[in-house]
Amino acid sequence: MSPPSIKKILISDSVAPECKEVLEKAGIVVDMKTDMTKEELCEKIKGYDGLIVRSATKVTADVIGASDCLKIVGRAGTGVDNVDIPSATKKNIVVMNTPGGNTLSAAEHTCFLIGSLARQIPQAHMSMREGRWDRKKFMGNELYGKTLGIIGLGRIGKEVALRMQAFGMTTIGYDPIIDAKTASEFNVEWMDLEQLWPKCDYITVHVPLIPQTQNLMNEAVFGKCKQGLKVLNVSRGGIISEADLLKALEAGTIAGAAIDTWEQEPTTNTALVQHPNVIAVPHLGANTREGQRRCAIEIAEQIVDWVNGKGLVGAVNARDLKL
Repeated sequence: MSPPSIKKILISDSVAPECKEVLEKAGIVVDMKTDMTKEELCEKIKGYDGLIVRSATKVTADVIGASDCLKIVGRAGTGVDNVDIPSATKKNIVVMNTPGGNTLSAAEHTCFLIGSLARQIPQAHMSMREGRWDRKKFMGNELYGKTLGIIGLGRIGKEVALRMQAFGMTTIGYDPIIDAKTASEFNVEWMDLEQLWPKCDYITVHVPLIPQTQNLMNEAVFGKCKQGLKVLNVSRGGIISEADLLKALEAGTIAGAAIDTWEQEPTTNTALVQHPNVIAVPHLGANTREGQRRCAIEIAEQIVDWVNGKGLVGAVNARDLKL
């Protein structure tokens, strides 16, 4: 595999300035233009060897088709559902991400939301801002002794488990790749989903959005869960069915939900956002200065390393490419 010639890169989303600095230090010309429409991006992409995005830019089949020398799409972050990977692969374009860059940010965010669900902190805050002193209304629960189910035991799931164990939570989980022995090394009891559903007081999902995980938690699953379950999605919108979640909240089957990622972003699901037992957040999981800086530097360094023949890291479609 010979190193590619990457001389010019377009950055189409806001990333930390260190990304541009690392690339330019390696002799790569970098242009930044954000908030483009699809039509503007299709016109702008011509002449660029690389494109770096976060989650706002949608790298569609049309965008990829409009490119004339694109070799790499770099995602400064984890999720690549905003990139048409099959179209990129057909044109032999690398799709690269930085899966470790925002791990701590997303894990910490999840933990804060678990605590907020347990003690209804956002709701109590809004009550006081509205001039009320509803101390009796907001009766919470301790986390000690409760069971947390973690769907997805990769980097983020593992870090969530380690942190919530400090609160005395029992951590159980499922992952199709991470086995029981590996899970036990960070004190998570591995079990299949049918075993897991009825045991949990809280369930958090940390898996990619793929056909196998679309609507993974739905009406049928909620019916198998413990009455009063609280659920969290700091992963990808669509893993928990929003329509079914709303029904379960209204029926009282689900006692609370913290939703960071939505089926449509920005979300138009006002019924879920405004539900009194929902903590609604506008996709903030990776939104820390440290996480964004880490992702920006990592995507730039991975590209530079590839150009310099040091290997291809983070390429999600590598096995299907002719390199």
